[in-house]
Amino acid sequence: MGLASARAVLRRHPGWRVLVLDKEPRIAAHQSGHNSGVIHAGIYYTPGSLKARLCVAGSAAMLRFCEERGIAHARCGKVIVATSEDELPRLHGLLERGQGNGVPGLEMIGPERLRELEPHVRGVAAIWSPNTGIADYPAVCQAYADDIAAAGGEVRTRTEVVAVRDRGDTQHVETTTGDVEARLLLACTGLQADRLAAMAGAPADLKIVPFRGDYYLIRPERDSLVRALIYPVPDPRFPFLGVHFTRKTDGRVWCGPNAVLAFAREGYRFEDLDLDDLGDALGFTGFRRLARRYWRTGLAEMYRDLSRRAFLGALRRYIPELTDDDLVAGPAGVRAQALDPEGRLVDDFSIHRAGRAIHVRNAPSPAATSSLMIGDHVADVVDQAL
Repeated sequence: MGLASARAVLRRHPGWRVLVLDKEPRIAAHQSGHNSGVIHAGIYYTPGSLKARLCVAGSAAMLRFCEERGIAHARCGKVIVATSEDELPRLHGLLERGQGNGVPGLEMIGPERLRELEPHVRGVAAIWSPNTGIADYPAVCQAYADDIAAAGGEVRTRTEVVAVRDRGDTQHVETTTGDVEARLLLACTGLQADRLAAMAGAPADLKIVPFRGDYYLIRPERDSLVRALIYPVPDPRFPFLGVHFTRKTDGRVWCGPNAVLAFAREGYRFEDLDLDDLGDALGFTGFRRLARRYWRTGLAEMYRDLSRRAFLGALRRYIPELTDDDLVAGPAGVRAQALDPEGRLVDDFSIHRAGRAIHVRNAPSPAATSSLMIGDHVADVVDQAL
């Protein structure tokens, strides 16, 4: 989000001085480099929301951008599969939502057409989304950074923000590599978004709660089980999509993820523990209310995280011939999910302006897909602020 927004501002205002700060030694070290790589079409999101509007436009823009810049991508298509009759009402509702959002090419298909598209998948019906794609998002981020540099901006890594002071006409930013004075501060800090917002004096009404998602990989000799993207019908009781199959741009097939509370905001392994991060989540009233409401779902996700057999069982709902020998341990990602004090997961993108500071406080999926459009949207907010 930060790179896309900086790029959009410089394209709109050539000659402006724009500096991007990143505490890590490389860009895309967290959510941007640890996601499934899917270019979402815009099916799932509430009509009229920022997610719906920016994803549908952003999907087409991302495919064009990857084509123009020679970035690995594919318009491979996706099936959303109902495995039982009781999922059909939700599947039809999802089709109506996607069509209402203006997603092109959506089609309800039966078992015969599903087998043509994905021969090893079993289901009673599915939505076929031909314009869903896949991309190498770290390469997209690098292309954004290259555009920033070409326009005279700077991307400075290994630079952590430690304090922000509002001086009226400017924002004074203290960092580990020196102080910066700027007319405007834009914070797109993902897993640390609430902390940087609080540092800059924004309302403390949202808290970031990290959810880790683990993947398995299908062994290369068996990856013919999956041709493209295979997704479940989402469960409305929980904000995550559930385990699915993703053929990446390198040809490997990822299976997952689950969604469990991460014990560290930047912890990609089960054993990663940061007591400050964990205490921050457990001590938040909103998280405790969420846990009381969804404890059964949370326990099921945790069990599946700890039990390879349970994980395999979830995958076999869609591909019955998948076996334990077909799977190897894969990567993991951590999703920065904003939560309000009532225990509600913030569904839409949250872009908040406070004087000469703008905070992107909630930007989970489909933020990567939508990043070019989010950049333009943030550039509009920048123009209003200045």
